[in-house]
Amino acid sequence: MPKRERIVGVDLGTTKVAAIIAEVEDADMKVVGVGSTPSYGLKRGVIINLEKAVDSIRKAVDEASRMAGFKVDACYAGISGSHIESINAHAMIATSRIGGVITKRDIERVTEQAQAIALPLDREIIHAIPIEYIVDNERGIKDPVGMSGVKLEAEVHIVTAAITLAQNIYTALEKAGLKVKDLVLQPLASSYSVLQPDEIDLGVCLLDVGGGTTDMAIFYDGAIRHTEVIPLGGEYITNDIAIGIRTPYKQAETIKKKYATLSLTPEEKKEEIKVPGIGGREDRFITKEMLQAIVSPRVEEVLMITNKAVKKSGYADVLAAGAVITGGTARLHGLAHIAEDIFNLPVKIGIPKKIGGLTDIILDPIYATGVGLVLYGHEKKNQTLIPRARGGGVFDAIKKRFETWYQKYF
Repeated sequence: MPKRERIVGVDLGTTKVAAIIAEVEDADMKVVGVGSTPSYGLKRGVIINLEKAVDSIRKAVDEASRMAGFKVDACYAGISGSHIESINAHAMIATSRIGGVITKRDIERVTEQAQAIALPLDREIIHAIPIEYIVDNERGIKDPVGMSGVKLEAEVHIVTAAITLAQNIYTALEKAGLKVKDLVLQPLASSYSVLQPDEIDLGVCLLDVGGGTTDMAIFYDGAIRHTEVIPLGGEYITNDIAIGIRTPYKQAETIKKKYATLSLTPEEKKEEIKVPGIGGREDRFITKEMLQAIVSPRVEEVLMITNKAVKKSGYADVLAAGAVITGGTARLHGLAHIAEDIFNLPVKIGIPKKIGGLTDIILDPIYATGVGLVLYGHEKKNQTLIPRARGGGVFDAIKKRFETWYQKYF
């Protein structure tokens, strides 16, 4: 009987921590456990209270484990936050000999060369993703292994993160009883669950709009081209509701999830929503039209700021497949229509792919990153993962970076 492989994805969000457990047997993958709990100790992708974050992670993983019927001890974890930065780097190497065949080792060498960029001592590379290869000046090659050539070049998308903030994620997960197999940029993970190959080829902008951040990834010609984290998300909408109807944040979040919409019929506009009184005060009522008047301007502002980032990236003109919006805020009814007007592109809501198992639970934009982490882990399981934070942690990483810098200049 074939051995079942177990893959775990942990999505660390501002408003929720989600854990997805999948089993793989042969080529069949199915989700067997899902856990979700309110997120405490995290804000805009960054851990601000370690013990609270550990508790949230443990609760989500325990819930998923009970559903799956077994314990797990390793995971792929998402990373986001405004500290994330990305660039596209170019590298070139000479192949082994004239007329020689390009090998996997040549691919590794040119990718390593692309990563030899000047970084501040407090930053580390979390992804080095090949965009295209160039063999003897012939561009657009996706896999040059086996080809003959004298010169091999590569365009590589480099994603970096603050070492200390990444290390905090490692620490929180380890304290929760999980070994981290890899940290994965959240929009990259989401792309595995909500994008189709045709969209990636034609050109598409993925927007993962969470509680604290909007994570953007642009794909074109089969490869990732640009990533960016915008520090705006659903919590800004909740704050506006809390202020606008004078209610606590938690109550505003509940009202947002239950009643907020961007599209109302004339009859729906007059419908009333009860706002529970606080401190002994009587309950109040507001109309759905009033709630929409609070929510719509903030949503439009977030989308307009994101649209400016898309244009600034230089890829706005190649997005033939339009935009895909996922994440918790994508649940807002009417969001795709407003986004189409702002981006002047076709827009759809990204729902995770059907991968078997608990599909009635995971077919929801809030699980896009969690499901994507599982799919990413399945694809990468036989590949060598980058060795960061293994054997010494953050201080050794900083020490190594300093020694490299010192040797180079002194």
